[in-house]
Amino acid sequence: MHNAAFAALGLDWRYLAFEVAPENLRTAISGALAMNFSGLNLTVPHKILALDMVDVLDESARTWGAVNTIGFEGRGPDGEWRRLSDFEPDGQAGPVTRRTRGFNTDADGISRSLREDLRVELPGRRVLVLGVGGAGRSIALKLASEKVAELFLFNRTTTRAEELAAEITARFPAVQVAVGLPPASVDLLINATSLGLKPADALPLDLSRFPLNRALAVYDAIYRPAATPLLLAAQAAGCRTANGLGMLLHQGAAAFEIFTGKIAPLDVMRQALEQSIYGR
Repeated sequence: MHNAAFAALGLDWRYLAFEVAPENLRTAISGALAMNFSGLNLTVPHKILALDMVDVLDESARTWGAVNTIGFEGRGPDGEWRRLSDFEPDGQAGPVTRRTRGFNTDADGISRSLREDLRVELPGRRVLVLGVGGAGRSIALKLASEKVAELFLFNRTTTRAEELAAEITARFPAVQVAVGLPPASVDLLINATSLGLKPADALPLDLSRFPLNRALAVYDAIYRPAATPLLLAAQAAGCRTANGLGMLLHQGAAAFEIFTGKIAPLDVMRQALEQSIYGR
């Protein structure tokens, strides 16, 4: 979607994918900055690690507690910080110094996708979130800020979910937060784990403990495959369903604007995603 957007706006840019081990993340960020990249996107398992690896945290990263986008900035002779891409490419008017700024575009991406793709308005809803890693943490905090009534956090490591629950209670006291599976039905179930990315993955939820017909709608943040085992099971149970394509689109569009300073061509980006994921 980024390369399609660059082409649509006539930008001679490229968006590339790199596999980086967690222990090499700090070096990779420094290397990309040294090579005049405009920025980076991060996915699992880097989003929380990067909080301590950037020079400055944008308010979005501080608010939602994870970094999925890094913008590279330079300070010019006038003392002002601006996008590294705004400086002259020949270096004659290059930055005096450089820094990295961490952003989170996941949170706004999920709320827009839920409204557009599932027709879910969040205030007053009862929501179950599976997984509280980088994406799950941002999603849970965003849901709380959107005034859901009840929030259930289910995570493989209970301690991590309890820590997030305590944070949500302190920051959003009007939201009822519980750790574990709900005792009754919910309006929305969100999978924020990585289970479903691989064909052999188990479901992220034991259906004997929480049958999917107890959720009105199911959202899987995974977008490839387009229909994960969880979504297929949810459809069979009569739930409204959506995958993470909408979240991917909106978080990507926000990152595009951070990198380039230009308005993202959403229709072009959506078409590129649908072609890649659905083949249409």
